[in-house]
Amino acid sequence: MANLKVFQRRNSWGSVLNVFCRSFGAGLLATLLMTGSQAKAWNSTDMTGVLPSLDFTMTRASDGKTVTSADFKGKVVLLYFGYTSCPDVCPTTLLDSSTMLKALGKKADDVRVLFVTVDPGRDTLPVLKSYTAAFAPQVVGLRGTPDQLAALAKRYRVAYSVQPGSKGNPPEVTHGSAVYVFDRTGAIRLLFTGLAEPNAKLTGMTADLQQLVSQSGQVSLWQWIENAI
Repeated sequence: MANLKVFQRRNSWGSVLNVFCRSFGAGLLATLLMTGSQAKAWNSTDMTGVLPSLDFTMTRASDGKTVTSADFKGKVVLLYFGYTSCPDVCPTTLLDSSTMLKALGKKADDVRVLFVTVDPGRDTLPVLKSYTAAFAPQVVGLRGTPDQLAALAKRYRVAYSVQPGSKGNPPEVTHGSAVYVFDRTGAIRLLFTGLAEPNAKLTGMTADLQQLVSQSGQVSLWQWIENAI
C-alpha cells in the first residue's frame, strides 16, 4: 500500500511537470526551478513551505465586519496573537511593529498587522478597537469565536490558554510571542521573534518587510506545483 502511494505521488509530479513543459517549455521550467532553489538572504527565520497559507474567518474590531483571509490578499500580513490586558509583551511587540511600518514610509500601506485576541471573553470589539487604535493605522484587531480562534491557532501551532481568575485575581493568560509573516499571496514566508525584547533586531526585520513588499503578488512556481498536485 505504501509503495502504491509513492507511485501515485511520483505520477502526480510527473503529470504536473509534463503539463508545465508543454505549456511553457522545458527550458523555462529548468530556469525557474534553479531560481526557486536559491535561498533568499533573510534576516529572519525562513518559513516558506513549513506552514499552510493564511486562512481564517473573524470579526474586525474597527467596524464589526466579518472578514476572511481573502480580504487581505495583496497585502503583506503580520499575524500576531495576544490580548489587550497584556502588561508588556503585546504592547511592546505592536509598538516595534509600528516602528517598522513607519520606516517603510508610503509602502507601509502594503502591510497589515493582524492582532488576534486570545482572550475574547474580556476583549470585546469596542475594547479591541480602542486598544489597536493606539498603534499604527495598519494594525487591525480581530476577534473570533472560541472555535475560530482555536482553528487559527492550531493551523499555525500557536499555544495559548486563559485560566479564570479567582479570589479577586484577574484571569491568567499565556500565548506565543512570535509573529507570522505572509506574502501578498497569503503564503507563509517568515517568522519574526524577539520583538518584545529590549534590543529587538528591528533593522533586519524591517529589511525583510521591505523585500516582501517589493515582491509582486504572483503565485510562485512552487505554489503552482503544490496547488496542482
